[in-house]
Amino acid sequence: MNNRQQKGTIAFLSHGGGPLPLLGDPGHREMVELMAALPELLITPRTIVVVSAHWEEAMFTLTGAVEPELIYDYYGFPAESYAITYPAPGHPALAQQLSSLLNNQGLDTRIDTQRGFDHGLFVPLKMLFPKADIPCLQLSLKNTLNPEEHIRLGNALATLKDENILVIGSGFSFHNLKAFFSPPTPQGLGDNQAFDHWLTTLLANTHISEAQRSRELANWHQAPGARFCHPREEHLIPLHTCYGAAKTAISWHKTINILGMKASFFIW
Repeated sequence: MNNRQQKGTIAFLSHGGGPLPLLGDPGHREMVELMAALPELLITPRTIVVVSAHWEEAMFTLTGAVEPELIYDYYGFPAESYAITYPAPGHPALAQQLSSLLNNQGLDTRIDTQRGFDHGLFVPLKMLFPKADIPCLQLSLKNTLNPEEHIRLGNALATLKDENILVIGSGFSFHNLKAFFSPPTPQGLGDNQAFDHWLTTLLANTHISEAQRSRELANWHQAPGARFCHPREEHLIPLHTCYGAAKTAISWHKTINILGMKASFFIW
């Protein structure tokens, strides 16, 4: 993305392993450096909507608290990781607006006025927007993890691009916990590289129709290495919502190493 191009309004972030990016973990060095540079490629938003891999509900659900607390939804980390702060305000009025928008599009939606922000929000945003002065909403996945339905969710959010609202899909383009913490194997590294190549090529291809891109994303599990990279797909599905909101090829991407595996970031 060069200076002549419009800044990104939609981004999929591989958010790293729990709080490790904020703790100086060497396996996240490339990620921390990249996150420091990303704000230059993104709009300075008046509000941020985060679709997090770490929240699943029976229907799409929005945070509606005025001052959401943090949910430290990780285990076994140093005490400092449970003292991380990110006091960004919520935005109940926008939650009501989005709830009506999604319901009118046939996507059953509710608002949870008690839930706080999980680490799918506060870990990446603490690196991107450390002042925590931009109102944030978090939007859940639907626990069926149906790709087409999450693309439809993105379609319904598409109007936010014109309202200076940044839509972030917070997940991970590679999410096999066993592989992260086991010695690498040639087969595993090959599957990781094959899936990442398939994903980035598909999203960047300007010579296919959006109908074809949607079909291939919906059938992501047929891609090479897919089920090794995502034994369960909750960390990939936020990408489907990002794509649904953009409905076009990406304008920028970057593949880096996180915990020894290839992981990608995408901007529209």
